[in-house]
Amino acid sequence: MSTLNSAGLNLLFREARTPDEWLDRTVTDDTLRILYDLVKLAPTSSNCSPARILFVRTAEAKARLKPAINPANVEKTMTAPVTAIIGYDLRFYEFMPRLYPKHAARTRERCTNSPEYAVATAFRNSSVQGGYFILAARSLGLDCAPVSGFNNSKVDEEFFRAGTVKSNFICNLGYGDRSGLEPRKPRLAFDEACTLL
Repeated sequence: MSTLNSAGLNLLFREARTPDEWLDRTVTDDTLRILYDLVKLAPTSSNCSPARILFVRTAEAKARLKPAINPANVEKTMTAPVTAIIGYDLRFYEFMPRLYPKHAARTRERCTNSPEYAVATAFRNSSVQGGYFILAARSLGLDCAPVSGFNNSKVDEEFFRAGTVKSNFICNLGYGDRSGLEPRKPRLAFDEACTLL
């Protein structure tokens, strides 16, 4: 299997940053469609694919989102060209006959008999898909600013009223203004974060 060259690793990791300010540059609908076409390839358990993504782009939609955002995150969220709400579908198993027929009946039974199992499965796998979302966006030249400082209940009430989809996290997307970025903050070394057994 081939590996990414240094330029690819720089794009996805080494030179990627989390902006607070954005350039006045549109993220096209075509780019968002390409982005999802990459995200949907992320591995999930039994191909359950529970992530549901709501792209908030218009001023009207941003105004609906604003009351749910913590004050420290309002400005960077309102000025981002796109804010993606990464959610998870609690009834993801309804798509299993198409996504993984072999495990469809068993998954439905487990989820309907144990709502806790359905929540844990949907949340965990949508989180994996959310990580791939960031990498896919970076691979397309977009900058990402994931945000957990918001009120999930308010977001769910405003955007997911049917109740079967819940918000996991939000991610601001666009082309970041890097002129005011602070130096990258430290990260833990391998021996501080990892153990070899």
